[in-house]
Amino acid sequence: MTENGEGRNAILRGVHVIDGGLASELEYRGARIDGPLWSAHVLEDEPEILLAVHRAYIEAGAECIATCSYQVSRMGYAEVGLPPGRADAALLRSVELAGRAAAEYPDRRVLIAGSLGPYGAALHNGGEYHGNYDCSFDDLVRFHRERIEVFARATGMQRPDLLAFETFPSLEEVRAVGDALAPYPELQAWFSFSCRDEKHVSHGELVADCAELVATFPQTIAVGVNCVPPMWVPSLIAELRKGSGKGVIVYPNSGEGWDAAARRWMGVSDPGDFGAKALEWFAAGAQIVGGCCRTRPEHISEVAKAAMHVVGD
Repeated sequence: MTENGEGRNAILRGVHVIDGGLASELEYRGARIDGPLWSAHVLEDEPEILLAVHRAYIEAGAECIATCSYQVSRMGYAEVGLPPGRADAALLRSVELAGRAAAEYPDRRVLIAGSLGPYGAALHNGGEYHGNYDCSFDDLVRFHRERIEVFARATGMQRPDLLAFETFPSLEEVRAVGDALAPYPELQAWFSFSCRDEKHVSHGELVADCAELVATFPQTIAVGVNCVPPMWVPSLIAELRKGSGKGVIVYPNSGEGWDAAARRWMGVSDPGDFGAKALEWFAAGAQIVGGCCRTRPEHISEVAKAAMHVVGD
């Protein structure tokens, strides 16, 4: 990770497209992700499926891919009887695998984003979509510091180009991440939030206020939202731009809805329609667009076409 200011501003220059849903695509391809570690299971059990997913997104046009580490934490691994070192090794392995996939495309510049989910992701109860945790602020700082330290000390193929703090539901939790990041001003990161509507993050604070806070961290190079309905994205872009002068990154879900009672997805998702919406998001001020749950390489291919149109203009 480059430490000077020019490099910090340049790291995402030329990046318009990121990848799509990882866990859902792993599941589409037959991976078992129904255990307590969710998608992290594939790091040890089914790495070839993960490599295939990374390749598919790069071939679809992604210029940055996220590691399969969203669910990885010492706390989560301890719950299934695994030692802290096993979680740390999984974080590093996630970067290695993403890097292996990117290296297969030597004519492409593909960034590796170390994915780090919120505390709620380790609770297995949907906590990232409400942020009501039964823990202290110090607990949050400790949780995030343990994972940040692993990536900060990594070298070579085990070191991501940047960190991606994803699906964060509250102002308090990103403030805790700011404290955890403080010893590492050289790191670079984006922050994206889960939301309850077109103006508020899932816990209830204003998106603009959250963007304003993370913009003060020296590590922040972009702010955004993810795993939100596509119809909210234009308004959320406006809120992000209101709160921060940082680049805006958006990667909503497919637009399908989850029926908790029937335990199945409802509705349909059309990649072409997703691409058309991506054109609108670029026009509204987003610099980087991708997808989250239930989006597939076909969706990202359409986003890449939209990005080419924007760059061409």
